[in-house]
Amino acid sequence: MSQQSDPDTTTTLGSEHPGDEPAKVSAPTPEHPAGEPRISEEGEPVKGDPKFGRPGPPINRNSPFYFGFLATIGALLAFQLMKIVADLSQTITLVVIAAFLAVGLDPVVRYLQRQGLSRGWSVGIVFVAVIGIFGGFAAIIIPDMVDQATELIDSAPDQIDNLTKTRWINDLNAQYGVIDNMSKQLRDRASNGTTVMQVFGGVLGAGKAVLSGLASTFTVLILTLYFLASLNNIAEAGYRLVPRSRRTRVRALGDEIIKRIGGYVAGQVAIATINGICSFIMMTIIGIPYAAVLAFVVGVLGVIPLVGATLGAVLVVLVGLFQSVQIAIIAAVYYLIYQQVENYLIAPRIMSRTVAVPGAVALIAAFGGGALLGVLGALIAIPIAAAILLIIQEVVIPRQEEA
Repeated sequence: MSQQSDPDTTTTLGSEHPGDEPAKVSAPTPEHPAGEPRISEEGEPVKGDPKFGRPGPPINRNSPFYFGFLATIGALLAFQLMKIVADLSQTITLVVIAAFLAVGLDPVVRYLQRQGLSRGWSVGIVFVAVIGIFGGFAAIIIPDMVDQATELIDSAPDQIDNLTKTRWINDLNAQYGVIDNMSKQLRDRASNGTTVMQVFGGVLGAGKAVLSGLASTFTVLILTLYFLASLNNIAEAGYRLVPRSRRTRVRALGDEIIKRIGGYVAGQVAIATINGICSFIMMTIIGIPYAAVLAFVVGVLGVIPLVGATLGAVLVVLVGLFQSVQIAIIAAVYYLIYQQVENYLIAPRIMSRTVAVPGAVALIAAFGGGALLGVLGALIAIPIAAAILLIIQEVVIPRQEEA
C-alpha cells in the first residue's frame, strides 16, 4: 500500500522524463523557507531548483535609495568625463586645427589628382609646397620682424611721450588727470620689490610659451600630413557606420560638406593674404614703421571671420597715431575703402564656389563659436553652419515636404 501524503504539506512536480512518476516534494515550511532549495521525501534537492536556493524578489527600481545611487554614479561619471575633456583640451585643439588645415588643403590635392597624379604624390607635393612657403617666409620676413619688434619695444617710451604731447591728450589730462594717475601707478609698481620677481617670472613664462609654441606647431604639421594623406580613408570609415541603404546619400552629402569646408578655408586664407600684402604696401608708402610685423599680424587676424580684418585695421591705425594724426587718418580711410572692395569684389569672387551662409547666420555662428572656443571656435563656426544648412536643405526640408 502506498503511503498517502497530506496535501497541506506536500506537492508534486512534473518529471523531466516521460513515464516517470512525479516527485513528491515538501512544501515551504519554517524549516525550509521559500528562498532555500526544496527537498524531496528521499532527501534530495528537487530537480530544477537552483543549487543555492531560489533568487529573491528583484530590486525595487522605484526605491529612493536605488534612484539616488544611480544618479550619484551618473553625476560622478559625467564630472570625470568633463575633467578628462578639460585636461585634453590642448590636445583636442591641436587635432581640430590639423583636421581643419587638412580639409582646407584637400581641394589642392584633388586638383593635382585630376591632373593625373596619385593621392600620395599629390599630398607630398602640397605638403612640401606649404613647408617651402612657410620656410621661405620665415627666412625672409622673420629676421626683419624680430628687428622691428625689438625696435618697437625700445621706442615705446618715446612713442608714448610723443603721444602725451598732443593737444587732446593734454586736455584729457587737465580734466581727468589720466597721465598723472598712470605715472603714479607705474612709479608705485617700479618701487615694489615683487615687480622684479614678476618680470623674471614673465621672462621664464615667455620662454616656455615659445618652446610650447614650437612643439605645438610641429605636432600640427605632423597631424595635418597624416589627416591629409588618409582623409579619404577616414571619411570612408565614417560612412561605413551608416546603414548600407543610406550610405550612398550620406557619402554624397559628406563629400559636399568636405568640399565646401575646404573651399572656405582656402578662400579665407587667400583673402587674409591679400589683406596683409596690401596693408604692407600701404604702410610702406605712408611711412608707418614696423610694416612687416604689422602686415603679418593683419594677415593672421584676417583669417578670423567678420571681425578679424577690423581688428587688424584698428591696430594699424593706433600705431599710425603714434606717428601723427594725419597718418592715422590716412590709414583709417584706406581701410574703410579696402574693406568695401574686399566685401563686394574680392570675397564674392573667391567665395562664390565655397560656402553660402546668410549674413545673420554667419554673424551668430562666429560670435557663438568665439564664445565657446575662442579664436578656433570663430574659425570653424561658419563652415560648420554651412554644413548644417546643407543638411537642412537636402534632408530636413524634403522630408517635411513629403510628410
